[in-house]
Amino acid sequence: MKGSLLYEGKAKRVYHTTDNSDRLILAYKDDATAFNGKKKDEFTGKGRLNNLITSKVFEYLHQQNITTHFIEALNDKEQLVNQTTIIPLEVVVRNKAAGSITRRLGIQEKTSFIPPIIELFYKKDELDDPLINDIHAYYLTDITEQELTFIKQQALAINEHLKNLFRSAGLELIDFKLEFGRLPDGTIVLSDEISPDTCRLWDIETGKKMDKDVFREDIGSLIDTYEMILQRLEENVCAK
Repeated sequence: MKGSLLYEGKAKRVYHTTDNSDRLILAYKDDATAFNGKKKDEFTGKGRLNNLITSKVFEYLHQQNITTHFIEALNDKEQLVNQTTIIPLEVVVRNKAAGSITRRLGIQEKTSFIPPIIELFYKKDELDDPLINDIHAYYLTDITEQELTFIKQQALAINEHLKNLFRSAGLELIDFKLEFGRLPDGTIVLSDEISPDTCRLWDIETGKKMDKDVFREDIGSLIDTYEMILQRLEENVCAK
């Protein structure tokens, strides 16, 4: 089923499939990067954890009638997806202040955002994925005003579903990044991954950070943290 390598990114390798040109195989890597690739390391087992967590999250979103590129997990490190043309925008939804927004705007960490804040970043590694506004997005990509409105509505709906999902696992969703892509017929669907690499998650009881910040800030074991998230999803959410 797996064909030739199409593309390799920081976190995944993307392969053609031999039996369907509209489907791809994503193979999750053990590499960890932060600060747009400036900090790098490798953790045995990380690819497995991100693949399984993402698969469970996408399966949950399908149950909530959110359309994504995900089809199924093929094994511990690979998943089958519908091929999409990624729109070069990173859509960040923030429920509480953490990370870059605290430095950019001087907002104290843990400040709540009601309603949530949506930020757009231009997906361009050589520019360090700069923050942009809607007009920039129209200029830099082929997205229309109506499509961007749809993406923001989807992001907010996904936020509510993810807050419920992670709350059931004893986790608070602080913020997260989404990417969207176009199917061959032009339909825009959620793509890429949703994992502790792309979400900030804090333990509801202790406030402990349980995401890639443990790697960014050198405050814990990335593998132990991701294993705990997968275990909580399996025990408290996905088993129901």
